[in-house]
Order: sequence, then C-alpha cells, then structure tokens
Amino acid sequence: MNRRDFVKHRRADWQAFERLVDRLEGRAASGMGHAKAETFSRLFRLVCSDLATVRSQGWSDELADYLNDLVARGHSVFYTAPPGHLRALVRFLTVGYPRVFRRHIGYFWAGSALFFLPFFVAWFVVWANPDLAARVLPREQLVQMEEMYDHDAEMEGAEFDEGRAGMAGFYVWNNVGIALRAFGSGILLGLPTVYTLLFNGLVLGSVFGYVLAAGHGRAFTSFVISHGSFELTAIAIAGGAGLMLGDAILHRGNRTLFESLQDKGLDAVRIAGGAAAMLVVAALIEAFWSPAPIPSALKYLVGTGLWVLVVLYLALAGRDAVQDEEVET
Repeated sequence: MNRRDFVKHRRADWQAFERLVDRLEGRAASGMGHAKAETFSRLFRLVCSDLATVRSQGWSDELADYLNDLVARGHSVFYTAPPGHLRALVRFLTVGYPRVFRRHIGYFWAGSALFFLPFFVAWFVVWANPDLAARVLPREQLVQMEEMYDHDAEMEGAEFDEGRAGMAGFYVWNNVGIALRAFGSGILLGLPTVYTLLFNGLVLGSVFGYVLAAGHGRAFTSFVISHGSFELTAIAIAGGAGLMLGDAILHRGNRTLFESLQDKGLDAVRIAGGAAAMLVVAALIEAFWSPAPIPSALKYLVGTGLWVLVVLYLALAGRDAVQDEEVET
C-alpha cells in the first residue's frame, strides 16, 4: 500500500480520534464512560500503530508530525490529570495554537497576500502623492493624524498617564472587532473576508503613506513598530481563518456541509481565537508602551525584537513539546 492509499484508508479514524480528543481535553479519562473509553482506546492504538507505519516507511514529515501530535494529545488525555482552565489556556497559546496555525499555513499566506499587497501599494502610492489619501480617508481624520504627530516627545510624556486604560479597552475592541469580522464573514463563502482584508490593507497603507509624507516618519514609525508586529500579523491570520471557512463550504468533496465544517471549522475557530489573543497583546502595547516618552532608538530595538519574536513563535513554538510528549509505539 502506498502513502496515498494509506492516508485515504486511515483518515476517517484519525479524524474521529481527533474529534474525540477535542471533546475530552481538560477532562479526566475516568469520567468519559465505558463506551467512549473503549472507542478512545481502540482509536488510540490504531493511531499509534499508524504513526509507527509512517515512520518505518519514511513517508512525509508533515504526516508524521500530525499523527505524533494526535498521539501526544491522546496520551495527555488518557494518562494525566485534567489541567486547570488557566493552564489549558496557556498550553493552547504556547503549544496548540502555533501548531494548528502551521498545519493550515496556506490560508495565512492567502490572507497575507490580500491584506499586505494593498497595504504596501497604498503606502507607497500615497507617500508619493499625499493628496490621494483624501480619496480613502475623510479629510478631518487626516488633519487629526497630523495634529497627533505634531506633539513633541515632551508633550507626549506630559499626557501619557491620562486615559491609558481606557485606550487599551478601545484598542482591544477595535482590533479584535476587525479580526472577528474577517473570520466570521468567512461563512459567507469567504467573499466578505476578502473585502475586509483588502479594505483594511488599503486604509492602513494610506495612513502610513500620508503620515510619512507629512514629515512625521520618526514619531510615527517609533509608535507603530512595537504593536504592529502582533496587530498586522494577527489581522492576516484571522483573515486566513475566514478564508478557511469559506473553502470548507466551497470545496466539500464527497462530504456533507456539516462534515466539511466539522473537519476544518474547529481549527479555524482555534486560529481565529489565537489571532484575537495576539490582538489583545497588541492593544496593551499600543496603549501603554507605544506612546510612552521613551527614546525612539529603544522603541526601534524593542519593536524589531517583537517582530522576530512573533515570527519565531509562529514558526517554532510547540515543536519541542511534541517530541517531549512522544509516546513509544
């Protein structure tokens, strides 16, 4: 049996086990009931056996990683005490989220193209011709942005402590709202998601280009560099999750709509939830760090480090955990 036939023959059991683990994570194995425990045990043994087969045949690392992840999660459900809610949340954000993100990274690249392409095009076009910004943003808003960055560092320092908590709440509401719209509208075949990504990329790019053209480059870039790493990346991630929902509806194969959404929908929700958490972090940075009276050089240094941190987090977090929790098969 070749790899393609093997995957086709065994996929249903893997998906059944994954759904069962999703329902049982955070609960004691002793409370799952006799019938469910028997099903869990049978599928767990099959997945372990399949993992051994994939490794012995030298088939794709991606398939081996997927099965190894299932085995590790099944082992955690069956043999360990249920984690508390906080512990489960921390584990999801540090291990589960980046792993599910990488498993569906193609949707992120699609969301990134739809968001960042108009973002950079608008940035450079408006930078070269600032008058074009008025076709995207109201003139009143453009005037407000200029006035905002006309303040020098001393004035910003004097005003820093006023209303920071309130601004944090506003940023959370605004940023997470964008992400939820980009994700939730994916259920409408993904078309509103495409519009949301294109529109926000165009608007944000126009803002960047206009403010830089107005001569506020240093104040503006030192302000956005830190929270931008979490904020811009998370918007593209949430948009990718919305595209994932739309794809589940448009390309069902031989499955029913419910089965297709069940297959991809839970992972899409997890990805969107992780993006929302990243936006909360961005909002806190934007409210308390970005406007603080700190030398621009230090903000650039920290901001660059945060961009590197986001990339490493999404690319590498959770990989070691799979190996640490690996079960001998």
